[in-house]
Amino acid sequence: MKEVFDIDDLADRVRLDLGAAHPARLAVIGRPVAHSLSPQMHQAALDAHGIDARYIRIDIAPAAVGEALRRMRDLGFTGCNVTVPHKIEALETCDSSEPVARLLGAVNTIAFTNDGIHGSNTDAPGFLKAFEEAFGRSPAGLAMLIAGAGGGAGRTLAAACAMAGASQLVLVNRTVSKANAVAEQLRSATHSPPETLVLSPDDPSLCAIARDCDAIVNATSLGLSADEPPSLPAAAFRTGQMVFDAVYRNGPTSLVRLSESLGCKSVDGRLMLLHQGALAFQRWFPGTEPLESMRRALQSTAGGS
Repeated sequence: MKEVFDIDDLADRVRLDLGAAHPARLAVIGRPVAHSLSPQMHQAALDAHGIDARYIRIDIAPAAVGEALRRMRDLGFTGCNVTVPHKIEALETCDSSEPVARLLGAVNTIAFTNDGIHGSNTDAPGFLKAFEEAFGRSPAGLAMLIAGAGGGAGRTLAAACAMAGASQLVLVNRTVSKANAVAEQLRSATHSPPETLVLSPDDPSLCAIARDCDAIVNATSLGLSADEPPSLPAAAFRTGQMVFDAVYRNGPTSLVRLSESLGCKSVDGRLMLLHQGALAFQRWFPGTEPLESMRRALQSTAGGS
């Protein structure tokens, strides 16, 4: 059985399900996607609820996202998760979407319905649930730094922090204009927007400002590979900070290793994966309670959207 499928496998059901005990009805699409723990997590929930379906990984080129979603709809998929770098393109393919997905400009959960392709975003509420589980509190009243704030993931996590009542947001992004656009969007869409500062990673004041923050969130893709550096240097951290790396891999990410060595309380993206995944599953199968079966599957899986 293939570990990773591609768009050619979406040609017909015979090819897709050859040799499988259950039909593929759910998937995660992205590039890269081979590292994803979503299949183990969602399959455990499907099995626990007695649902005759299989969850697979599909590697999709950015230019083929729309075509892939249409093929999945035609093949009778129930839905799919969307990971980097496809969340914005997926929204553009949707026939309808939840207001929060439109506000964030990205979807991570697709449902194929009689009315077409419907998009939602469980990343923001999933992040907030994961943050509270990890640190025992919400971002309310905290000064939060978001690294990679100009992309889809960064925009989503910045919006989540703003909506949760963070007192300050420091948005860090290589393309400053993109982070400025996120800051402006939050000011116009949030009832009481936090004080917001936008910085480049090369700004000489970055490390001092970062050390003054209560929590640091990595929304860049740095850390997926073992040889990649953390998104911020050691001088950006201080003992006692909360560090949330939205990335996960097989073993600790470079950011988790660095920040823990400096006395921070740090977690990787598996908690966010868990909570956003449980919320997505409930979009597809209302009334289910998948969280604990998913948690057990993640805990028993060695490795690391």
